[in-house]
Parts: sequence; C-alpha cells; structure tokens
Amino acid sequence: MKTFNKYLFTLLILINFSELSFSQTTKILTFNIRYDNPNDLENSWNNRKEKLVNLLRNYEPVIFGIQEGLPNQVAYIDSSLINYNYIGNGRDGNNKGEYSALFYNKTKYLVLESKTFWLSKTPDFVSKGWDAALPRICTYGLFKNLKTNRKIWIFNAHFDHIGEIARENSAKLIVKKIHEVNTENYPIVLMGDFNATPNKKPILYLKTQLDDALAISKKPLYGPIGTFNGFNKKPTVRKIDYFFTSNLKVLSYIHIDDRLNNNNYISDHFPVLIIVSNKE
Repeated sequence: MKTFNKYLFTLLILINFSELSFSQTTKILTFNIRYDNPNDLENSWNNRKEKLVNLLRNYEPVIFGIQEGLPNQVAYIDSSLINYNYIGNGRDGNNKGEYSALFYNKTKYLVLESKTFWLSKTPDFVSKGWDAALPRICTYGLFKNLKTNRKIWIFNAHFDHIGEIARENSAKLIVKKIHEVNTENYPIVLMGDFNATPNKKPILYLKTQLDDALAISKKPLYGPIGTFNGFNKKPTVRKIDYFFTSNLKVLSYIHIDDRLNNNNYISDHFPVLIIVSNKE
C-alpha cells in the first residue's frame, strides 16, 4: 500500500508539472518607436536603432506592434530579428508613410487574416478622418498559435495628435470593426498610441467596450506611471499608450524604461509590455 501511495504521489507531481509546462502565456508589446526624423539630432534613429532592436531581443515579445515606423525603420527591425514576420501598410498607402505594423514570431504564430484600415469615414481608402491633422491607421490580424491552435485577434492603432473628434470616432470605428470580424468570440488585444490621457473620452469609451489591461492585471504596474517622455530627462506622468483586452487574463503590465548607454531614451515613448494567458 505504501508503495502504491508513493507511486500515486509521484504521478500527481508529474501531472502537475506537465500542466504547468504546457500552460500558455504570451508576451505582447506596443512601442511608438519615433519616426526617423533627422532633426532629432542626438535622439536620431541611427543613434537609437541598435538599442531598440536589442530591447526587442531581450524581452522577446511573441507579438509586438509599432507606431510611427517609416519603411526604412520597419525594414531595419524586420532584417534584424530572427524568426519574425510582420503585417501592415503605410498610412500613405502603397507601403509609404508611417506604419502601425504588427510583428510576430512565425515559429509560434500563423496569420490567418490581416488588414490595415484608415481611421476615417472612408476606412478602405487613404484618408484623414474628421478633424485629424494626418491620415491615421489601424492594422489588425487573426493569429493562430501553432502549438495550441488557439486564435486571437490583435489590433494596433495610432490615433491623431490634434483632432479630438477624430480620436473619439477612431475608438468607435475600431470597436465596430472588432464586432464585425470577431464573430467567433476569440480573445482580443487592442494596443497602440491613442494620444489621449486616461480621463479623455476615447479611453473612457474603450474601457466600456473592452477590459483595461492594467486594471485587470494580476500584478500592479511596474515602471513609470506615464508612457510619453518626449526625450525629456524629467520624469513623465502623461500616459497615452495602452492595452485593452477581451477574454484574456492579464498577468502583468510593464512600462519599460530601458535607456541608451548615455542614459538617453530609446524613443520618445516607453514600450509597454503585457503578459497574458487564455481564460479557461
């Protein structure tokens, strides 16, 4: 009997270990990388790009979205990372202008559907929306986990920095798109630079439609309170980059404040990282 109990105890340990080993957590990151502006001088892209790629290699997000990436920046990131592909289009159309690209580890995920649409009244065409100063876009994809076959919709957006009405309507347009495509009620992640602080209408609206990932995180925020540093050495409290989710557990939420060797910022925004798992 003792031998049997010992065998059963060992078996239970092995089963529990197996369950832990096969539990799925996913690291997802959003990062406004600051467009390649030669007027940035000491904060120019050439001074930041190597450290930026090293950051991505270090944190190893399975999926990450960038904002403000010009074609040369997207190409640099793409050529510097092993096992990653990306989806997206430039906001000026025909792969021109800034991207809100989604990069993914192709050894772990497969893209089943993808599209870029404009945040405007004519989302299928290059266009400015409402009172926006510039064309703005959202890129999304349906991703399948190659190990578990689970599917997840990921949306990556960049809202206008001037138009208040445009930001409000952009949030509503994205929620409408989510409802249109997510007919199977798969998990959702919406990320990006929304150019709005937490008390503004676009953010308050999104919180009524999706989960604020920080609010449901199992761990408290790690890192600075804000996400926009403006290359300013003084601490920032302006939060304009977010994650919203649906049908997911959020295990942790991090504002990453890694720096260049001279202590300058890697971008004028902090990257935001979440670790999620499926609700069972």
